[in-house]
Amino acid sequence: MKALVLDGGTVRLEERWPSPSPKHGEALVRVTLAGICNTDLELARGYMGFSGVLGHEFVGVVERAQDPELIGKRVVGEINLACGECAYCRDGLKNHCPTRTVLGILGKDGAFAEYLTLPVENLHEVPSSISDEEAVFTEPLAAAFQITRQIVITPSMKVAVLGDGKLGFLAAQALQLTGGDVMVVGHHPERLEILSRRGMRAVLESETAEWGRRFDVVVDATGSSSGLESAYRLVKPRGKIALKTTVAKREPFDLNRLVIDEVTLVGSRCGPFDAALLALARKAVDVKPLISRTMPLSEGVEAMRLAVTPMKAPKILLSMR
Repeated sequence: MKALVLDGGTVRLEERWPSPSPKHGEALVRVTLAGICNTDLELARGYMGFSGVLGHEFVGVVERAQDPELIGKRVVGEINLACGECAYCRDGLKNHCPTRTVLGILGKDGAFAEYLTLPVENLHEVPSSISDEEAVFTEPLAAAFQITRQIVITPSMKVAVLGDGKLGFLAAQALQLTGGDVMVVGHHPERLEILSRRGMRAVLESETAEWGRRFDVVVDATGSSSGLESAYRLVKPRGKIALKTTVAKREPFDLNRLVIDEVTLVGSRCGPFDAALLALARKAVDVKPLISRTMPLSEGVEAMRLAVTPMKAPKILLSMR
């Protein structure tokens, strides 16, 4: 099969990569559409030391499974593959299983290929009201909703989302549904204008220089090694920072400041697929303005190169059709 492979820091297209065979309890999924994420770009820079097929945001069709009712179903999939037996798994923390593999990120070939395998329990059927172009955002949107599972946000709270890229765009919309006073801080006026039309305050980062520390919650979705520093400059004492950014190299940060100001730092990763699919089905979140273009898998190397370049819409999709 065709696959986009990362090996030794180099991304290349393989025309004859071995097709995966599903293990017991797994399904074989024919990928139809996949999204290039900032994590994929960081992996190419050395994050996690990953080698293999990239990609973890996808929608596809089940082609083989032990349960015949699954065959032909359109699905998305949770990306963590846990052992199911350790103390973490028994306590409901499968995403933190110490022996887990992670689709396209850690020890498991990913979605930038014609086929992938995942445990059946990881799969979620996509409602007919959700298009493939919307469904491919389920995984990052679930990660955005994870913030609301970790931090209680009330209408009286002031929330800042730093970053107007893919995750920042989704996080802002997910947080808006809580009723909180959400502001987005970014660098791209055209993206901020889209969020403004959805009823959010959206400002350029340059406008925040004199603001001081006024926010109860700040979300770092910058994708930048200096994102934590930027978040600290805006969060109140005893406020909370949700850290969504993962980078190959992070700039030093003096953690003493968090202690002195009693700021809570919350690491936030994967989230609830059910909430994401419900929001997409109800059209409560609009993802289509994020799509810059769709390219065939055969042009995957060029797509990865383009994804590094700032664009009006930041998401490039790879089509396997």
